[in-house]
Amino acid sequence: MFYMYKLLFLSTLCIGSLISISSYTWMGMWLGLEINLLSIIPLMVNSKNLLNNESTIKYFITQAMASTILLFSVILMSSKIMDSWENNLNMIFNTSLLTKMGTAPFHFWFPEVMEGLNWFNCLLLLTWQKLTPMVLLLYNNNMMIFFSIIIMISMLISGIMGLNQISLRKILAYSSINHMAWMISSFFFMENIWIIYFMIYFITSINIILIFKYLNVFYMKQLFLSLNQNKILKIFFIMNFLSLGGLPPFLGFLPKWLTINILTQNNLLFLTLLMLMMTLLTLYFYMRITFSSLMIIMSETNFYKMIHMKQFNILLFNFLTLNSLIISTLIFNFY
Repeated sequence: MFYMYKLLFLSTLCIGSLISISSYTWMGMWLGLEINLLSIIPLMVNSKNLLNNESTIKYFITQAMASTILLFSVILMSSKIMDSWENNLNMIFNTSLLTKMGTAPFHFWFPEVMEGLNWFNCLLLLTWQKLTPMVLLLYNNNMMIFFSIIIMISMLISGIMGLNQISLRKILAYSSINHMAWMISSFFFMENIWIIYFMIYFITSINIILIFKYLNVFYMKQLFLSLNQNKILKIFFIMNFLSLGGLPPFLGFLPKWLTINILTQNNLLFLTLLMLMMTLLTLYFYMRITFSSLMIIMSETNFYKMIHMKQFNILLFNFLTLNSLIISTLIFNFY
């Protein structure tokens, strides 16, 4: 059930992010982040679900801590008390933003918070809540070595930790950490590539979470059981996961291709090679889920009740976004 107060807080959530992005001062950006945080808390709280409330408290404490560190570094940078510490303060500032995003090695809260939320809140946490900290990092991305280390740690941790997961929410959380590493590397030299990457990741996440919400599943066993009843949705789910992994000819291949291209043009060959090698770990558990859902046939249990809903809109949206790269290529070839 959708309550009207949620629409209000959803609006202030977006406004808070836009205040941060469009602000001229660091204090204005911090203010926007706080509005954003205070708006998402009522959206996450659910009186009927204790796990949900636990996740909300974890999220609030972590974000409040990161905001405090951010404010501390901004005040010290503005007051010019510690000019000799400017690089260190910059690093502290970036660390607080990376903690807000849930990038490794500051990811300790992210999978745990995801595990207790419903699919709508998971979508918010995976997409919109990443936007503001990433734009603020974009304004302050002059620490190449620091960000390169963050990228490698994020990819390694997301690949290893995602391997033994059976919860779909945790798999998407570790997948998000991997994609954030790609996004950070994409805005080193060209902001437009980051915008394309973020938009495509946003669309793909909406597709996957729409399917999960429609089937009302949270674990891999439930997913296999549900997809056996619906063969068309199974194909679209598999295509979506392959797109999220960045396999051609799906839409998810385009931003990774552009990122690799810009990194190699700027002679970051070693970083690119490491990124490609470590992304294979993430791709392995994507492929494991898609192959398992394709091949495992589980018998229907007595208590299982098939959910009958109109699927046409989900399938149409999936088809258009998944094949948009192919469609665009064909259209441009005619011109």
